[in-house]
Amino acid sequence: MNLFDILGPVMVGPSSSHTAGAVRIGYVARKLLGEFPKKAEILLHGSFATTGTGHGTDKALISGLLGMQPDDIRIPQSFELARAQGMEFSFGTVALRDVHPNTALLRLTGENGKQLEITASSLGGGRIKVIEIDGIRSSFTGEAPTLIVHNLDRPGLVAEVTSLLYNQSINIATMQLYRNRRGGTAVMIIETDQLINRKAVEAFEKIKGIVKVTYLD
Repeated sequence: MNLFDILGPVMVGPSSSHTAGAVRIGYVARKLLGEFPKKAEILLHGSFATTGTGHGTDKALISGLLGMQPDDIRIPQSFELARAQGMEFSFGTVALRDVHPNTALLRLTGENGKQLEITASSLGGGRIKVIEIDGIRSSFTGEAPTLIVHNLDRPGLVAEVTSLLYNQSINIATMQLYRNRRGGTAVMIIETDQLINRKAVEAFEKIKGIVKVTYLD
């Protein structure tokens, strides 16, 4: 057991789930987008929706989108800081099925036009889980280097991706495969033991049949 499992994360409070976890959701969402989020639509579910304002969940999510960590003393001023950097953001509520009560859905548009829709849950103690990316189910925590590959559902693509990782001497820790339907679009979520360099990520993007590659270091 890790010491932080007992004491909790170093953070700006009041809540490890509603504040620290929310910061991490925003931070991971920004990393997955890969650029500054110029526009953010944030929908809160369950306890996030009913008690989030009192716990600073809204400000925490924006803080993460600005690149802050849970212990950043600027979290209470995140709205003002975001507006000063030209970020447009809005909040609403949503009723989702079969998810943790502390869940947020973020629709992001980056400064260069990239778009991302991500649904993530705060599990307590500052830990999070991403449960959906761009409408396709997923499951990862962002605690290890993570490669997310959106691809067409056709034979051979998994082998091409894993072969590239092998050629870079990168060991796969976990691998998950999801698809919306047979022959439709699919997602590979690969957690690795080593960091993946930018050139390797760009090599994945050139494989025929791969639509989008996102990397969380």
